[in-house]
This record gives sequence, structure tokens and C-alpha cells, in this order.
Amino acid sequence: MKGMRLVHSILIAAFALTCLADTPKGPDSSVATVHGKLIQRPDQKPALETADHKLIVVEGDGSTEHVLHDKRLTGVELEVKGHFTAPDHFTADPFHTRALHVLKDGKRLAVTYWCDVCSIRTYEPGPCWCCQRETALDLRESGKE
Repeated sequence: MKGMRLVHSILIAAFALTCLADTPKGPDSSVATVHGKLIQRPDQKPALETADHKLIVVEGDGSTEHVLHDKRLTGVELEVKGHFTAPDHFTADPFHTRALHVLKDGKRLAVTYWCDVCSIRTYEPGPCWCCQRETALDLRESGKE
């Protein structure tokens, strides 16, 4: 019985440590949302220009970076969820959480890509995995993608 309690205690401690490891650290790393116009500059990371004309560099995982570098999104108003790593640097939440949205005409739109030949929807720019034609940017109301 004591052995079972010990195993149970160890499992609870391990679970608690795992949860703590995934929690953002530091005063500037709490969950946040930023809005701004996407600015793509040569040889620099993409940034959002806020309403008060401040530039916030936006980074993310590989899939997020692909979307942030899509030239078709240059100048659009974006909403990005994530956390600040510095006052002018922001890291987007992982791509699978759908942290990027376009704000257009008062609507929050999901960034998707569509192949009209194969009727395949993807969430990153690039060629269709089936026919290899370039996918079209297809902004969709959230929940309808």
C-alpha cells in the first residue's frame, strides 16, 4: 500500500512539473494579443505596425513564419495571439492553435489557402500537395474553414 502511494505521489509531482514547464515565464511573457498592419521588410523579420506606428517584430514556429512571409498578406491588418519576449518582439502561439487572423471589414478571418483544381484547403502558403499548383489565399470566417 505504501508503494502504491509513493508511485501515486511521484506521478502527481511529475504531472505538476510538466504543467509548470508549459507555463510562460517572466513579466513580459503572459498571453497577449497584438493588432497591426503586417510589414514585410527585406532581410528583416516581419513586423506589425500598430495604430500608434510602433513596429513589433513577430516570430513563430515554421508554419507561422511561412504565413508571415506570404507577400499576399503584406499590409493587411493582423491579429496575433502569443506573448511578448521584449517590448518590441512578439512570439506567436504554436501554429496548431490558430494564433493568426486577418481583421477585415469588422470581421476576424482565418488565413487559409485553397486549390481550386483539387478542392484542397491548407493553412500554409505554397503549392498544392496534389497537383503542385500554387494555392490561392482564401480568408475565411472563423469556424467556416
